[in-house]
Amino acid sequence: MSHSNETAIFYHLYPLGFCGAPEYNDFRSAPVPRLQKITSWLDHIQNLGFNSIYLGPVFESTRHGYDTVDYYHIDRRLGTDADMVSLSQEIHRRGMRLVFDGVFNHTGRNFWAFKDILANGQASPFVDWFVNLRFDGRSPKNDPFTYEGWNGHYDLVKLNLKNPQVKDHLLFAVESWIQDYQIDGIRLDAADQLDMGFIEDLTAFCKRMRPDFWLMGELIHGDYARWVRPGRFDSCTNYECYKGLYSSFNDRNLFEIAYSLKRQFGDYGIYKNLLLYSFADNHDVDRLASQLKDPLDLFNLYTLLYSMPGIPSLYYGSEWGISGKKDHGSDAPLRPCLDLDTCIRTAPHPELPAHLKFLAEMRQSTPALLSGSYRQVMVGAQQFAFLRESGSQTVMVVVNSNDQPAEIQLTCQQIKNGRWVDLLNPGEEWISQGEKSLLTIDGKWARVLQYQQE
Repeated sequence: MSHSNETAIFYHLYPLGFCGAPEYNDFRSAPVPRLQKITSWLDHIQNLGFNSIYLGPVFESTRHGYDTVDYYHIDRRLGTDADMVSLSQEIHRRGMRLVFDGVFNHTGRNFWAFKDILANGQASPFVDWFVNLRFDGRSPKNDPFTYEGWNGHYDLVKLNLKNPQVKDHLLFAVESWIQDYQIDGIRLDAADQLDMGFIEDLTAFCKRMRPDFWLMGELIHGDYARWVRPGRFDSCTNYECYKGLYSSFNDRNLFEIAYSLKRQFGDYGIYKNLLLYSFADNHDVDRLASQLKDPLDLFNLYTLLYSMPGIPSLYYGSEWGISGKKDHGSDAPLRPCLDLDTCIRTAPHPELPAHLKFLAEMRQSTPALLSGSYRQVMVGAQQFAFLRESGSQTVMVVVNSNDQPAEIQLTCQQIKNGRWVDLLNPGEEWISQGEKSLLTIDGKWARVLQYQQE
């Protein structure tokens, strides 16, 4: 996947919710081919310019997919292994790429090795498969032993990734995913909790099978560069900019996102040469339309997402600006079952899909936006401009979050004098000349200006 990582634009699906699977797996029912629903959305997804699909958990689990029961078979609530093969073939036939969720930090309590311990106690050969599993007390689930749960959730039992048997079990599962489903990459859940030795072994294993295989870690805090480096991950979730994007608009303070982008990608940026995974919402956080105080900011926010350094991704349904908030700690409202025709008919922001499609096309045809350097030009509370440069191509992105048109002054020290063609607003151009030039930007809108070599 690596030769074209910078051209990737991800569509993120949470299959169990999207496909309307029952909340609980009874482990007895015959598989139901709900994955076919994803196939029926592929035209829509591809038409908006997405060329890569990241699927949340698809393997047999108890409830939400992050409580794995079997790493080797597709969840019966989604269909059979063969159903996933045909979905994958259709995705790849279209020239799109497929990334799975790899949940290797923990399993569910119905995972076969944990059930063996429940049945056989200390005699079980799998006692060392889990972290700190000890028979000198009772667990919060009233088991005759204690163990570590993920983040205090005892439905999620932490795997001992230092155990060679556990490691082999997971690596052979990954091998089967690459062979059977031809996946192009894995997103690693709770990546900051994973044993670094395991991460390095997994990476080496995957790259031996496919040198262009892509590994992306879910990291919320910490120094991303510790994990994103040769021999570890190719990318990670850019949670710092996720937060900066929506709160910069809400607080009428574009200094926040400007600060993060400069810190990460500027001349002395700590992640200057890393291609991080950019997002505005996902299966774990409130929908962007529910986060923003003014829904009109959706358009500028996505313009930034598609033009700042990184790999942009969109969470299913957010192409229409649908809302969704956690409800008393439940993520269910963030993971709805959607019907395509209904979504199109009742879209809260019917113009948003066309904007996203335009941004995708603009991005793909502009090398400076794909992989160019980043330099801040000016920042104010409600206006922000930066340059992306690649080879001989120079592009300036300017955002105005005020609802009134804004005029900003740029000097010949900041940008080159000459003719700039507006990629976002076809037919418009701007001339910068002399010491100082004034640039006008419409209210709640942006300009993406490409410098023309005379």
